[in-house]
Amino acid sequence: MDALSETLRVVQLVGAIFINARFSAPWCYQSPRAASAAKLLEPGAERVVIFHLITEGECYVELGAEAPLRLIAGDVVIFPEGDAHRMMSKPGLPPARGAPLADVLTRRPRQLAYGGGGAITRLVCGYLACDARLARMLLAGLPPVVRVNVRGSNAGAWLEASVRYALAEARSPRPGGAGVLAKLAEVLFIEVLRLYMHEQGEERTGWLAGVRDRIVGAALHALHQDPARSWTLDELAREAGTSRSVLAERFQHLVGTSPIQYLTQWRMLLASNLLCRSNASLASIAHEVGYQTDTAFSRAFRREFGTPPAAWRRSRAARPPAAAPRSA
Repeated sequence: MDALSETLRVVQLVGAIFINARFSAPWCYQSPRAASAAKLLEPGAERVVIFHLITEGECYVELGAEAPLRLIAGDVVIFPEGDAHRMMSKPGLPPARGAPLADVLTRRPRQLAYGGGGAITRLVCGYLACDARLARMLLAGLPPVVRVNVRGSNAGAWLEASVRYALAEARSPRPGGAGVLAKLAEVLFIEVLRLYMHEQGEERTGWLAGVRDRIVGAALHALHQDPARSWTLDELAREAGTSRSVLAERFQHLVGTSPIQYLTQWRMLLASNLLCRSNASLASIAHEVGYQTDTAFSRAFRREFGTPPAAWRRSRAARPPAAAPRSA
C-alpha cells in the first residue's frame, strides 16, 4: 500500500457537505476563516479544511490581495490554511449580508438560493476535519488555494453524479442520506489530493511532492509499510535505489525533515490513533509502533505531544464527541 493510502487508512477523517447553493448573477458571499467555523461544523475537531465544488456555471474566488481566480464547472478548490475568501459571479462585488453562520448551519445540507436573476452557478461546500498533525503533513507546501478539475479524472463523473444523488437523498425521509454525503466529502477531498499530486510541478515541495518523487516516495513507502522496523538511513537508501547522501538531501528538501525524524513523527501519529481508537495497553502500542519498552515509547510520545500517552488518552476520552452529521 502506498504512503498516501496507508496514511488515510490509519488516520480518522470526518467530512461533510454543508451547503448546496444556487446563485444567479450578480452574487457574492464571504466565507470566514475555517478556524472560526470549525466549532460549528465539527465540534472537537483540531483542524477543518473547507472546499467548494462547482457543479454548474462559473464564478471567481478572491483570497486576500491575490488576483481573482476563475472557476468553471467541475473545479474543486480547497484552502489548506483555512483562509477567509470570497466567492462571486465577477470580481469586485461586495458580499451579501446573510444570516449568521450558526443559523445557516442549523440544518445540513443547507439549501441556499440568491442573486440578481442572471447566469446560474451551482456549487456545494464541504469540509474535512482531521488531526492537526495530519493536516500539517498532508497539506505542507501547498499554495493558499488549490484548484483541480475533477471532470478530467476517471472518478470525476461518478463523484459529481453521486453528490447530486446524495444531496437529493438528504432531503428525503429515507434515513442515511447525511451519512452518504459525509463519505462522499471524504472521497472528493482524497481525489483532489490525488489529482493535485499528478498535476503539480517539479518545483513544489511538501509531503505530497515527496510521495510523488521517485526516490523520496520509495523511502516513504518503506517507512509506512513497516514503521516498527529499526530503519537506518543506509537501509532506506537501498530501498529507494540511491545513496544515503542523495536520499537525505532530497528528503529534507521535499518533506522538510530527515527520514529518521519523519519515522518518529509517523510512529507518534500511529500511536495517537491507537490511543484514541483502541483499548490496547501502552506496552502493546509501544511494540506495534517500534519501541521495545513502554518507557522509551512514553518518552518519545511526550517529546511530540507534550504529555505522557496515558494522560493524553484520558484527556481525549474526556472531550465531547464530535457531532453526528445532520440532515436537512
